[in-house]
Amino acid sequence: MSNDENFAAAYREHYWAVSRYVARRLDGRSSEVEEVVAEVFTVAWRRRADLPAAPLPWLYGVARNCLANAVRGYGRRRRLVDRLGNDDRAHGRQVVAGPDVDAPGGWVHEALTRLSSADQEVLRLTAWEELGVDEVAVVLGCGSRAAAMRLHRARRRLRAEIDRLAVLGGAGR
Repeated sequence: MSNDENFAAAYREHYWAVSRYVARRLDGRSSEVEEVVAEVFTVAWRRRADLPAAPLPWLYGVARNCLANAVRGYGRRRRLVDRLGNDDRAHGRQVVAGPDVDAPGGWVHEALTRLSSADQEVLRLTAWEELGVDEVAVVLGCGSRAAAMRLHRARRRLRAEIDRLAVLGGAGR
């Protein structure tokens, strides 16, 4: 197959997986998902000659970089809005917690958010994206042994956070 055909096949087969990957990481900012996914496939189109035979982990790696750019851009916009004094506090708006604040299993997500972004990412790649260690290595741009060690350490730290929250939260968890 030609590079164009390889790209078209990768797009057809993996568009929704990449969309889900991006959406889960842009928690609450769904308006940016399509923009980031479009950027992922724009990069993939430009680098279609580099597409590997199994492109999904490679696409996740591209998505990871595009997400980092989007997050930096979001931060810049937020700081600009704050400098201009046009934030929610200035208009007396208030965010009220929704009815699912204490959703079942919410403590697991709380424990996850207490970890470093690198630990969160390696755990999400294995749990959410269902990638194996070799595929995680492709996404993270490291060797398989390094990816396995990162995963092992992240799991250990997550277990410690869960245990810490269980002690703080009592028997209800």
